[in-house]
Amino acid sequence: MKTSLKWILAALCLIAPLAAQAEETLSIKGSNTFGEELGPQLISAFRARNPGIAVAIESLGSASGIAGLLDGTCDIGATSRVLNEDEQRRARSRKIDLTFSVIGHYAVTVVVHERNPLNSLSDRAIRDIFTGKATNWKQVGGPDRPIVVLIRDATGGTHLGFQELAMDNLLYASTARGFASYTALADEIGTNPDAIGYVGMNLVAHPGLRALSINGIPPNDLAVNEGVYPYVRTVRLYTRAKSASPLAERFVRFVRSKTGQRIVKSVGFVPANLSRLPKDSTW
Repeated sequence: MKTSLKWILAALCLIAPLAAQAEETLSIKGSNTFGEELGPQLISAFRARNPGIAVAIESLGSASGIAGLLDGTCDIGATSRVLNEDEQRRARSRKIDLTFSVIGHYAVTVVVHERNPLNSLSDRAIRDIFTGKATNWKQVGGPDRPIVVLIRDATGGTHLGFQELAMDNLLYASTARGFASYTALADEIGTNPDAIGYVGMNLVAHPGLRALSINGIPPNDLAVNEGVYPYVRTVRLYTRAKSASPLAERFVRFVRSKTGQRIVKSVGFVPANLSRLPKDSTW
């Protein structure tokens, strides 16, 4: 009996390391828009349902995700843009087809204090305000009051993202005040009638705020999904079309599920309205 027990214990000691080695690993590279907050939350929920899976994420920009897919160093490339011509040529030269799934939209809402009489501004006026060219509300159709510009500080991905989406990559006004979170920024606007800033769409209903329409287009899910609201980045997960790993396909299905899309919305993104989207595209 003792001999049998020794053999069983020895076998268990051998099996345990093998089981640890058998843990599957999913590698995701790419966009900061995906990787800053949305990706980690989706990964956490995915792993809670798939405890034997390890997920590695690296967020060095959309280009790094596409390069990783083409080099075979990742399973999923997360991007906030479509492939450019150089990437398409590289893929064709290697005879690699890539396919993508739209998982949601990162939309930035420009907000003011609820007592501000303005309801809409042009995209040009927004650029002028945040670059410091317009310093008084009177210059953009409002009252004769100084404009107080509030922005995310440089630690937030939106600091650069808003410059790209709304400011033609120009510098922020030197007087702009930075905040470490959207919530802190929203709190400040709610107490300052002269302030303007930007937040995720999940904070539009924050006390004391009014969301501005841009060029007359309101910041809502419908306008984002129909592609008419201007301050949006569509987030895509790319995989190899003919040789995607089953694990990558499982993760994409999870992200597009009702559970995954609820997480997308909770982080402040606009969920992909799948009924309005074309089928996943391959080129």
